[in-house]
Amino acid sequence: MRELLPTRDDLIATRRNPRQDLLAGLTVAIVALPLALAFGVASGLGAQAGLATAVIAGVLAAVFGGSSIQVSGPTGAMTVVLIPVVDAHGATGVLMVGFLAGLVLIGLALARLGRFVRYLPVSVIEGFTAGIAVVISLQQIPSALGVTGASDDRVWSVAADAVRRFVAEPHPAPLLVALGVMALMLTGARWHPRVPFSLIGIAIATAVGRVSDLDLITLGHLPATLPAPSLGFIDLGAVSVLATAALAIAALAALESLLCATVADAMTVNERHDPDRELFGQGLANIVVPMFGGIPATAAIARTAVNVRAGATSRLAAVSHALVLLLLVFVAAPLVSAIPLAALAGVLFATCVRMVEASSLIALVRSTRSDALIVCLTFAVTVALDLVTAVGVGVAVAILLALRSVARSARIDEVELDGGDHSDEERALLAEHVVAYRIDGPLFFAAAHRLLLELPDLVEVHVVILRMSHVTTLDATGAHVLDDTITRLERRGIAVLLSGLAPAHEKILTSLGVGGRLRAAGRIIPDTPSAINAARELLADPPAPRGTQRHVLN
Repeated sequence: MRELLPTRDDLIATRRNPRQDLLAGLTVAIVALPLALAFGVASGLGAQAGLATAVIAGVLAAVFGGSSIQVSGPTGAMTVVLIPVVDAHGATGVLMVGFLAGLVLIGLALARLGRFVRYLPVSVIEGFTAGIAVVISLQQIPSALGVTGASDDRVWSVAADAVRRFVAEPHPAPLLVALGVMALMLTGARWHPRVPFSLIGIAIATAVGRVSDLDLITLGHLPATLPAPSLGFIDLGAVSVLATAALAIAALAALESLLCATVADAMTVNERHDPDRELFGQGLANIVVPMFGGIPATAAIARTAVNVRAGATSRLAAVSHALVLLLLVFVAAPLVSAIPLAALAGVLFATCVRMVEASSLIALVRSTRSDALIVCLTFAVTVALDLVTAVGVGVAVAILLALRSVARSARIDEVELDGGDHSDEERALLAEHVVAYRIDGPLFFAAAHRLLLELPDLVEVHVVILRMSHVTTLDATGAHVLDDTITRLERRGIAVLLSGLAPAHEKILTSLGVGGRLRAAGRIIPDTPSAINAARELLADPPAPRGTQRHVLN
């Protein structure tokens, strides 16, 4: 448990560059505010719920989480999962589901399961990142076009609907504002990366909107306070009904947070997150957030990317972002309410452009056809469906392609026999009636049948030596196929000797009832020279006629 709690090093890190962290936090807060409000509304619990989530989860996940630069709060993927829960169980059901999901995340952290996300292929992560960048951009299309009321089940459908409405009634001012802010950020970052051009762009857009009659859509009215903490939503009788939804939300929160942390690591030089601690921080945040009427939270790639690009170096940036949001609620609500949504869309457009490293993505696609397939498939499913499905499909395809590659690496080759000190007559006898094969690589379910079926139709052979010292893996399927191969050869009167069999592999054969029979019959030999000597002794007896069962191991 102690390993999951904050350390002294976390506090020391906040003192290294506090000015830069506070500036990054302010930048993220400006971007996070409309997202928090919008996701709160989309979840069905209202803008106040989204803001409470951004503030409470922003602080707790930053302090207790496993990444120093990650920013948490409400996300689009989470709201999609919550809508059915709201329809079926109402607002209290959502709060209860979030609370249960937090407990599940704490359990995953204590079980140390977060580390397994490290095994995700880089092609899946790159495809996921590119897909998320496109999804975020599509989410901003209505705001960038100044369109309201666009709705559909999928983000790309919403974007298409917004484009159709814009074409029917074009209003170029919001689009120009969004493109102007994006251009300022992208070009300004090349000129002076540490200058907060996002804030400058938003300030200019807000000023232009207030002094002109461009009729830009703004944030509008903000809630003045956060709800008072309460445990009134807890209903132990509803646990069994809400358990499935809670597990799904916990899985989504874990997956999105850990993938976001991985992406954040890739965007920095020295950052390396602790996956188990990240699960603990997200779990604690989701336990507390419902007490303030908030929705389930997770790490947010868009806000994390803004945080990184703004120069964040410690947890102070994420904490300050949450405190700025809280301050804006109490102090600057009228001023913040005047920010055009189109300007914020421009900020996210620029962020999405910088999220994707085009050169590394192109290099990955060009590396192998398997990686190209995984990247493209993960990207397409992320955009067309959702994050969890995309990662599941990407990992499944990656596993299948990896198994195929490993299976193809397995080989069986005929090798020459070393006659040793035998006489010329014995060497001739061995060469005529004994054949040796060396098996290289894994002998497992994906390769065993193909590999052992490559044994040719042996003629005038009395003994087959299978050299097993180069077998790297043997599973139950490989053992069964090996047993079947030996049985078929023995029924034809051909004795089979195994040389160099590893103790671990013999244990597998024995547990399946194969190794004991082979050992009792003297067919498991320590090394190849001893196997050749054993073959010579077998040849000293006249070979059994074809079709007999002289050497059958029954």
